[in-house]
Amino acid sequence: MSNILSLMTFLPIAGVLLLLFIPKDSKGVLRTVAFLTTVATFVVSIPVLTGFQTIADFQFVENVPWIAAGPFAMRYNIGIDGITIWLVILTTFIMPIAVLSTWTAVEDKVKEYMICLLLLETGMLGAFLALDLFLFYIFWEVMLIPMYFIIGIWGGKNRVYAAVKFFIYTMVGSLLMLVALIYLYLLGTKAGITDFSLVHFFSLNVDPATQTWLFLAFALAFAIKVPMFPLHTWLPDAHTEAPTAGSVILAAILLKMGTYGYVRFAMPLFPEATAQFTPLIAVLSVIGVIYAAFVAMVQEDVKKLVAYSSVAHLGYVMLGLFSLNEQGVTGGMLQMINHGISTGALFLIVGFIYERRHTRLISDFGGLAKQMPIFTVIFMIVTLSSIAVPGTNGFVGEFLILIGAYESSLRWYTIIAASGVILAAVYMLWMFQRVMFGELENPKNQKLEDLNAREIAIMVPLIVLIFVIGVYPNPFIEKMTPSIKKVIAQAKVQQTTAQAVSEAQPVAAPAEAPQAATQPAAH
Repeated sequence: MSNILSLMTFLPIAGVLLLLFIPKDSKGVLRTVAFLTTVATFVVSIPVLTGFQTIADFQFVENVPWIAAGPFAMRYNIGIDGITIWLVILTTFIMPIAVLSTWTAVEDKVKEYMICLLLLETGMLGAFLALDLFLFYIFWEVMLIPMYFIIGIWGGKNRVYAAVKFFIYTMVGSLLMLVALIYLYLLGTKAGITDFSLVHFFSLNVDPATQTWLFLAFALAFAIKVPMFPLHTWLPDAHTEAPTAGSVILAAILLKMGTYGYVRFAMPLFPEATAQFTPLIAVLSVIGVIYAAFVAMVQEDVKKLVAYSSVAHLGYVMLGLFSLNEQGVTGGMLQMINHGISTGALFLIVGFIYERRHTRLISDFGGLAKQMPIFTVIFMIVTLSSIAVPGTNGFVGEFLILIGAYESSLRWYTIIAASGVILAAVYMLWMFQRVMFGELENPKNQKLEDLNAREIAIMVPLIVLIFVIGVYPNPFIEKMTPSIKKVIAQAKVQQTTAQAVSEAQPVAAPAEAPQAATQPAAH
């Protein structure tokens, strides 16, 4: 199907239109329509995965004129490659789970809540698929609005503060990225580029000084989204105040927009600036890993502990990506998926016990293993995945990251970051021990019910993926490998030659784009 990516991207909008005609008091119908819409979107994504060829080309490409006004020309240009295939599948896979988790958790303004979730899915899919820089920016901003409302309306007691902080942080980075996009386009017009197509800018020679400023503008926007230290402070507040589905989507998908942005845009577009800032990125990544681990240890709120663990895990991802070798980048890309599965599952688990006890304080629990045996087994598996125990998905990603980073110029950073593995085991297992073991001293804990069928159904697919990726990750890695090699080649382009050319002529006409980058694969 030639338009399958558009169908997948905008199918949630069709669900929004259906929801508009359903009375707000029909909460069961509203939830069902939203759930079935996300399931249908996942079903549509399956042919994209099965029809995906293990090559570096952009596939299922749709490229048609969109806006032409004076010097600016934007095209509706979307496609998928090995960098985005698993991120797209993760998005369509997580969304039905997120909607299902709201079945009893959200009772107020259900109609509006479901509309926000579906709009958010379209924004996330569009951002992953966009091959036009302006189109990417549009979807990037679309994601911001529904998440702002999800936190600000359905969040906890400090929801307005968390939502405004999330909005301000993200908007500051977004505006700088917009300025950089426009400036990059104007440079491209001097070299004969007539639109915002990403592949055209890959071969545009930009002088080193300009690369530095453009890289910083992109990198700041993506660093906020990751988030990297010291721009991470919005995340614990957003996670803590967001409803369960909001936290799951934020951890599993939205944070990956930052790491994805580095791989897709900042690194291949500005290779010399990438080399220049690699040491700084490595330092901030290692600080994020160690700092977040120590802060997580002292948290009294189990949800905030999981939020800080998320900062630490994404520090590993950034370290892997900027190793600029196949093992490190592959580990970073795989760990994006692993983090989405494991940390998303942790937020679901926190949501389950919060619905029962209406508290997230670790001190309010204890001894739950006796009362909730099924919950205990699932919680233990997810915890082991989060601390990267061999046989689980987390181990594969972190192992590849550490190997790749050690073999690159980041050897000493890797040695320090490796201690984060031990620290993760300390704070996660200590939290698990305090919540699940000991005596049931609190009478309220003695009345807790184990997971019901709906909650088990939510967790089973995540548990299965934890073991499938942990035991046999090769099918996931194979589809990414050609595109990863291509990105590494772009990011490590012969910098001395590029610098000599750019010094002689600040903006040169781009060479003819490689056929693999411009021509969609045949289907």
